[in-house]
Amino acid sequence: MSPDAGLATPIPTVLVIDDEPQIRRLLRVTLEANGYKVLDAATGREGIAETAQRQPDVVLLDLGLPDLEGIDVVRRIREWSRVPVIILSVRNSEDDKVSALDAGADDYVTKPFHSGELLARLRAALRHSRPDAAEAVVRAGEVEIDLARRVVHKCGQEVKLTPIEYGLLRLLSTHAGKVLTHRQLLAGVWGEQAIGQTHYLRVHIAHLREKLEADPGRPELILTEPAIGYRLGTGD
Repeated sequence: MSPDAGLATPIPTVLVIDDEPQIRRLLRVTLEANGYKVLDAATGREGIAETAQRQPDVVLLDLGLPDLEGIDVVRRIREWSRVPVIILSVRNSEDDKVSALDAGADDYVTKPFHSGELLARLRAALRHSRPDAAEAVVRAGEVEIDLARRVVHKCGQEVKLTPIEYGLLRLLSTHAGKVLTHRQLLAGVWGEQAIGQTHYLRVHIAHLREKLEADPGRPELILTEPAIGYRLGTGD
């Protein structure tokens, strides 16, 4: 079913920046079958130009391009655009993922990928990039985060959080569905001087899960991206 079935909204446009013709064809078939309009580019410079001229709703970007590194493409786009960028790459090292996310990418999917996961990541990226998604109340499962009042409820009952716990949850909820790296979370809550102190995160994420998850040992709300960071699940 189209992601916009039943809604009077434009068909979302995805720009694929990848130098492999087979991957571009595969993504075009998959995305068009699920209701997306697809543009493509084979080089980084062409992709940057297409992003500027065509203003897609989401960019799918490979890191290994013939003219520019994908990281540089992200940085260039981020100089003037907040369009969601999802990395789609065979590179699966921790350093590659952290570098891409720190450069401004919103998510990272490793090739080969499952189409269902990619489509879910696209839906999340679209949902949280739209102006009407910037609401004061964020809902994730049975949890409701009122950012204006700084109040959190689970199943209708208020949950008491420490300032650090709330700070982490606020960051995750304002970027719901997107991966936040350890560095981004540490800098956002504790400041730049805390970068590298990942044990801070482990302790406080564990406390948040104890308070918010139905089963803290099998979290469905605050999800771990191994060796990279965390993201708030959105139900996709």
